[in-house]
Amino acid sequence: MSVDAVFLLGGLTLLVAVILPTILARAWLSAPVVLISLGCLIGLMPLPNGFVLDPVDQRDTIEHVTELTVLLALMGVGLALDRPLSLRRPSGWPTWSATWKLLAIAMPLTIAGVFLVGWWGLGLAAAPALLLAAALAPTDPVLAADVQVEGPRTRASRSTDDDAEGAGEDEGEQEVSEKDEVRFALTSEAGLNDGLAFPFVYAAIFLATTGPVAEWGLHWVAWELVGKVAIGVLVGLLVGWGLARVAFRASGLAARGEVLLGLAAMLTAYGAAEVAQGYGFLSVFTAAMAIRAAARTHEFHEHMHSSIERLERLMTLVVLLFVGISLTDGALRYLDWRSVLIATSLVLLIRPLSGWIALSVGHWRVHDEVHRPLERRERAITAFFGIRGVGTLYYLSYALSETTIEDERWLWATALFTIVLSVLVHGVAATPVMQRLEDARERLEDRRRDDTPGPGQEAFGATS
Repeated sequence: MSVDAVFLLGGLTLLVAVILPTILARAWLSAPVVLISLGCLIGLMPLPNGFVLDPVDQRDTIEHVTELTVLLALMGVGLALDRPLSLRRPSGWPTWSATWKLLAIAMPLTIAGVFLVGWWGLGLAAAPALLLAAALAPTDPVLAADVQVEGPRTRASRSTDDDAEGAGEDEGEQEVSEKDEVRFALTSEAGLNDGLAFPFVYAAIFLATTGPVAEWGLHWVAWELVGKVAIGVLVGLLVGWGLARVAFRASGLAARGEVLLGLAAMLTAYGAAEVAQGYGFLSVFTAAMAIRAAARTHEFHEHMHSSIERLERLMTLVVLLFVGISLTDGALRYLDWRSVLIATSLVLLIRPLSGWIALSVGHWRVHDEVHRPLERRERAITAFFGIRGVGTLYYLSYALSETTIEDERWLWATALFTIVLSVLVHGVAATPVMQRLEDARERLEDRRRDDTPGPGQEAFGATS
């Protein structure tokens, strides 16, 4: 295939990626499924030398491409979340309870489950088993668009709503919609657990390089698990707070619609956190949340989110195409039954069970009128949609560039197969499952409105 043909193929592929979201809006198929399938077809063609990325020989390229893709997704997720989270207002923290449960319970259980399957069940060495578990643990903010919140609700977007409920609220007032509980939980989980997987990746690296846990365990807890997380969050808050003041008060960048501020904030937060030895992924997400909190309903957030989303879509296109190309160009040559067992166990058993256990903790408690625990159907859907994706590729390439672990190509084959399986299973199920959930909520709301007493009528059980 000539270079000119490659340009033509790239242009047609980009065109397909642009129109796919509209075409597949209500189809039982997701854009990632189509893009990976398209990449598989391209991989069957005669391609120029160097067009296919070998995960071992070109590990650094994969690391940096996936790193940028995840950063864009995290920035977009942080700007999209409408639900406030403030250190000065701890009363709002319970509205994130599903997120905390998924991070504190479901994620460690998922890592432990995959590790035990690989180490105890299949006889893998401890280091590769833990690395695979850590890399596969985080849910993906890149490929989970079908089950995430759509974007920031601002003054402009609220004015077009038929309901327009809460349109007159102050910018700092909390707005929580019961309709968004599942999407919010999945979106916020994906935004935070990409950074929280790093300590476990480092644990795998230490196992491979330093030795038994007794030799590095205390240092790992104090620095990798606690210290770097705190630094990442703190740097993100400072960068987000500073840039928000510049945008909304000092320079008037928000009034001029300077959307490059979102990209500047992403790079600044990531670079500052990494220089300070913290986790840059957490810093980017936190910075985006801090910028959003400065003027929650300002339409400038929509502009920033839109620009970040376009860049993310372009990078996702590149990653998914190369994933598809690699599948038909030999990347799965090292796949075996162990890989299939790990992938199917994670997607169909370990993550759903871990998520269900996590979300079931304390679900019987009575919350205030702003927040409610997830219902049984919502817990099942949230537990099931733990999509694996680009973050897995980044963590694997990062760890394998830091140390040498045996069976590297087998690890890549297993990770790629797990991602593709997750994209297929979750991608096909996302639209119909979420549509049924929304239809059920609408019917429930209709019944509640019908049961609401009119003016002058007293509600059943009301007290004077």
